[in-house]
Amino acid sequence: MLTASPLHLSVLRLFAVHSFLQSLAMLSSSSSLPGASLVVLSLLSCVDSAAVDRRTPVPAGYVAPPYYPAPYGGWVQDWSESYRKASMLVSNLTLAEKTNLTAGSGIFMGRCVGNTGSALRAGIPQLCLQDGPLGLRNTDHNTAFPAGITVGATWDKDLMHARGVALGEEFRGKGVNVHLGPSVGPLGRKPRGGRNWEGFGSDPVLQAFGGALTIEGIQSQGVIATIKHLIANEQEMYRMYNLVQPGISSNLDDRTLHELYLWPFAEGVRSGVGAVMIAYNAVNGSACSQNSYLINGILKDELGFQGFVMSDWLAQISGVSSALAGLDMSMPGDVHTVPLLGNSYWMYEQTRSVLNGSLPLDRLNDQVTRILATWFQFGQDQNYPAPNFDANTQDAEGPLYPGALFSPRGVVNQFVDVQGNHAEIAREIARDAITLLKNDNGALPLRLNATTFKVFGTDAEKNPDGINSCADQGCNKGTLGMGWGSGSARYPYLDSPIDALKARGANYQFFNTDSFPSNSNPSANDTALVFVTSDSGENYITVEGNPGDRTSSNLNLWHNGDKLIKDVAAKYSNVIVIVHTVGPILMEEWIDLPSVKAVLFAHLPGQEAGDSLAQVLFGDVSPSGHLPYTIPHSEADYPASVSLRNFEVGQPQDTFTEGLYIDYRHFNKENITPRYAFGHGMSYTTFSFSNASITSVTPLTSVPPTRSAKGETPSYSTAIPPASEAYWPDNFDRIWRYLYSWLDKNDADKAAAAANSSSKYPYPDGYSNEQKPGPAAGGAQGGNPALFDTAYDVSVTVTNTGNASGKAVAQLYVQFPANTALIDTPIIQLRDFEKTDGLAAGESQILSLRLTRKDLSVWDVVSQNWIVPDPQGDYGFWIGGSSDALTLRCGSATGSCEEDVASPV
Repeated sequence: MLTASPLHLSVLRLFAVHSFLQSLAMLSSSSSLPGASLVVLSLLSCVDSAAVDRRTPVPAGYVAPPYYPAPYGGWVQDWSESYRKASMLVSNLTLAEKTNLTAGSGIFMGRCVGNTGSALRAGIPQLCLQDGPLGLRNTDHNTAFPAGITVGATWDKDLMHARGVALGEEFRGKGVNVHLGPSVGPLGRKPRGGRNWEGFGSDPVLQAFGGALTIEGIQSQGVIATIKHLIANEQEMYRMYNLVQPGISSNLDDRTLHELYLWPFAEGVRSGVGAVMIAYNAVNGSACSQNSYLINGILKDELGFQGFVMSDWLAQISGVSSALAGLDMSMPGDVHTVPLLGNSYWMYEQTRSVLNGSLPLDRLNDQVTRILATWFQFGQDQNYPAPNFDANTQDAEGPLYPGALFSPRGVVNQFVDVQGNHAEIAREIARDAITLLKNDNGALPLRLNATTFKVFGTDAEKNPDGINSCADQGCNKGTLGMGWGSGSARYPYLDSPIDALKARGANYQFFNTDSFPSNSNPSANDTALVFVTSDSGENYITVEGNPGDRTSSNLNLWHNGDKLIKDVAAKYSNVIVIVHTVGPILMEEWIDLPSVKAVLFAHLPGQEAGDSLAQVLFGDVSPSGHLPYTIPHSEADYPASVSLRNFEVGQPQDTFTEGLYIDYRHFNKENITPRYAFGHGMSYTTFSFSNASITSVTPLTSVPPTRSAKGETPSYSTAIPPASEAYWPDNFDRIWRYLYSWLDKNDADKAAAAANSSSKYPYPDGYSNEQKPGPAAGGAQGGNPALFDTAYDVSVTVTNTGNASGKAVAQLYVQFPANTALIDTPIIQLRDFEKTDGLAAGESQILSLRLTRKDLSVWDVVSQNWIVPDPQGDYGFWIGGSSDALTLRCGSATGSCEEDVASPV
């Protein structure tokens, strides 16, 4: 079972086998563990999941306390009607129908990457769950949008929402019920983390706006969005539990959890997100998939989440324990150890668990009600299209259940075009994300007919093997438009930079190599365009020695990009560097070379890499992107604790000792001047920020007003149903490896009899079946609604003071009062931003920003609530175009604003 067919190897989700092999290889190579590979292989058929289900001790002070029972959903008024419909439906379902809706039918057992069971008797179809955050994965006639990190670099809320709407239109058009995006975790704590590019930037507020606006756009089309991955999943290596090793434990304190990593999830829940995906890793020693504190306590009670909680693919490591901890849906349904054997922790096992009394029926009823209430909430019970594509093949016909040994065949792809006008949105995002970092002597914009362009670097042109030749974009060949993994999509086409030069009729010569050619014949009138990359992705694919995270490359450019730039700069006097990258890179070898006149970060532009770049290069528009992360001088500038964790015997421990101080927060605290600061971005014009005003809206108190009580929730029976509700239907034609919820009659009867035995299920420590009123910090979706009351409105006039048109971003940072020094807070923290329209030279626009109670609060670990440390203190509200260019300050104590003030950092 450690091999797979070519079909299976080409489809991404066989995570467990890859994870097992990775750990096996490391054990085998260890001189201290001779013969480990043979030992492990001999255990393959007998190791139970319990071996990786036990807690591993974590450093002192990091705890995941028990929180039971799972809170019922339905107490929020906005969801009450959907819950009423769902609970009525659930009351008429059989036990097997209920368990069939809570799990996937198995890996590769359907058209979509995830396929739930159904209850056709009650009119409930299979639900189709499909990747990914930047577009429909493994399908056709779709748009490959710019990645999340590119969207974050636009700092444009309108574009964030527009992309979400377009994604929703495409996923609905393909018949997808549940869109597996957006991603706001990882947050980007580790600069070399493999999947940082799927999110919006290394700041919780930037992530929060990106995630929430994407969710609102997706769900406006009736598609269920999924915010992921909860939580602290900050590196790819060792994230998964397997037969050899538990998944990595992210150990972090309660305040850091709330003020950084949970912040964007809270905003996503506040936006009404329908689904949350749980991460692979553990938090404080407890696997996220069965961490009752995270799911029951924080997500469902404190944040008031009303939708359903799913596992990441093969992240579930137990049956009853995960259900009690609040997991509602198992994806793709198989056990995490070795899938494709027809084994499941739920489905038939969950049916058995209810019959024998180990899983309380009200927990199962709440699981199913949450799933169906979400289905009703977004109108999917009315005229919602069925899937018309197959993520397993590009052929029109194929097996209906590719994971089965023998499968019926049929039409699986209808090739429905869902692109609409979405290329325009994708192009605008790719263009407005381009970030100008250097522009000596006005080297940009370029004049099309005044120079000959010498173009260097394979990144300038499409992959010669084909734009989709690498499964899940698992290679770095040609123009880098996205990272690799389940967050990727197939390109319908790729507009490369070379395509754009051709379209403009540029006089250019292209050297399709990453080594400096000997025949480029430099001349004084030449402008050299050098294209370089840095890539990363998900760890089931290793690319050029990088197992998801950037391990082999570190933060250096790939393909000897640094050397290529230096070699070109040694021969040409006018060099423009264009970087396609997943995140920060090191630039010290070449950034200050006199020949390097300009540097553009084009991030990950998706299918619209060419014309979007040309519009900026040739001055059709001014660049308006800003960095969504900090660029250092050296990796040593980061705290040591954010480096990647390497192999450890037992459970790897990743302890977040830096606390709140990641990215710019760390640089400011340690007084380290970065190469380019968070939020930095130049333009072809200049802007001023002036005439700011501040208005108090809601008076602050130290503690927020008392939360409102929970509304009514469905009433669930706790009586164990008769075993007959679990019997196999007569004359049912089974598909081998497909996961079903029924039991053979003897098994069902035996399970029912066990419910009356003296042997009882060993419920976890702290278990209770008494519903709680909820914590003080809760009260609505996202938390206590008073947290989101506007405390201050701030307005600022932005004026284009240069000679070209352009867009500016006003970034608003908060500085806590000096007399709150006993509460350690970062010097400045981003709290809001707005982008102007295109302003002509001399034109002005007034932007409105806001600060909420939560923006001015800290998480108090004792009272377990958000508190304003000094309600009467003088909060500083700093406005500027970058985190290191803040010279306009508004003070809450004086109610006035000053210009030309010394920056706080």
